[in-house]
Amino acid sequence: MDISIRKGTIGEVVALSREVTEFFQPYSEKTYEERLSDVPHLILIATVDDKPVGFKVGYRRYGHDVFYSWMGGVMDQYRRKGIATKLADKQEAWAKTHGFVKVVFKTRNRLSKMIHFGLNRGFMIVDLIKNGEVRDYRIVMEKNL
Repeated sequence: MDISIRKGTIGEVVALSREVTEFFQPYSEKTYEERLSDVPHLILIATVDDKPVGFKVGYRRYGHDVFYSWMGGVMDQYRRKGIATKLADKQEAWAKTHGFVKVVFKTRNRLSKMIHFGLNRGFMIVDLIKNGEVRDYRIVMEKNL
């Protein structure tokens, strides 16, 4: 299996997000364009044998040196193959190279695999945002680069 990580487009991310189980209502191209316009950002696409199977999108937020890892996912059938790790490695390396000193992301309480993924990568839980049911509370995690 040949896993590659490359820069991608909003269109690719929107299409892939429809294939990720956890995204009940994926964001539109317009939402991505609004979030990413006028800020440094990075869109990464993971491919297996040239087929797009995952993505990671982030941008500058919360100050000039904080990179917000906003959206990401891997199609179910390609999980547990190191793809999310490769995407995160590439994103963090890019952020560090571009002067960011911290990466922040939010996940939901019900997404325990994402919480574990962050903890295993050296992220720390720094905040809890209560919103809706307990399972939908946001967990805020950050990591110094």
